[in-house]
Amino acid sequence: MNKIIVFGASGQLGQCLKVTAERKQTVGLLFPDEELADILNVESLRGLFVTERPDYIINCAAYTAVDRAEDEAEIARKVNRDGAMNLAKLADEFGSVLIHVSTDFVFAGDTIVPLTEKDIAEPVNIYGLTKLEGEVAIWEHCDKYFILRTSWLYSEYGNNFVKTMRRLGNERSTLNVVWDQVGTPTYAIDLAECILHIIEMNSADYGIYHYSNEGVSSWYDFAIAIFDISQMQVKVSPILSTEFITKAKRPVFSVMNKSKIKSVLNVQIPYWRESLEKCISNLSNTDPIN
Repeated sequence: MNKIIVFGASGQLGQCLKVTAERKQTVGLLFPDEELADILNVESLRGLFVTERPDYIINCAAYTAVDRAEDEAEIARKVNRDGAMNLAKLADEFGSVLIHVSTDFVFAGDTIVPLTEKDIAEPVNIYGLTKLEGEVAIWEHCDKYFILRTSWLYSEYGNNFVKTMRRLGNERSTLNVVWDQVGTPTYAIDLAECILHIIEMNSADYGIYHYSNEGVSSWYDFAIAIFDISQMQVKVSPILSTEFITKAKRPVFSVMNKSKIKSVLNVQIPYWRESLEKCISNLSNTDPIN
């Protein structure tokens, strides 16, 4: 039985890992609280490693406030780069395999070809830059790692686009949503299942992999699908990015090619709208508003 420590256990993906492990009856996962598993506190981390001797560590902890990161670059860097480096060094020292979650925002998004793991990473905002720095820190300090770049995460947990749209749809009859940013929505439950699958495989094919749901969507199309599946009568108007000013620039096209993870790790990936239907069904059964 593998012993697995999840960092960032209270976040969206951490919660999805917990419910997915329970459903699959996967044992050996530990979900320590943030005080014990603070990725910036090396002394506390070392104590956790000494006590638990984990076979795997999963890093879901991250600074993900994309716009705020433009003003809080050092805070974002501490979490996304230094925290990742701390885990990488300890994983290497204790022989643990590190599974680290990264982002499509490491890319500039200025092409219209699905991005592979070999494409050059050129972030256009501070968040993406600090996540890329975290990736570099991992492969510089750790031999056994899986870096999973993902995109547009949503689920029944935490704050995300799906829950925001459903809340706004209950408050307003019309919404404007950007249509010229294209990517792929990813159900965090599907990503959690992918992570557990990698552990179950006991694969040694370490490296960087792309994982999102299958298919392509703009934020506008994503919003339309959310309201359609939720059976909410909301008029959604498409607008340009230039009409919706944000502090941080976003990639225009960040669709990722998943050929590597499918062929090397035998990962099965659902179509994004099918996964969205599952999520909204669960949300509707538990909380019709959110």
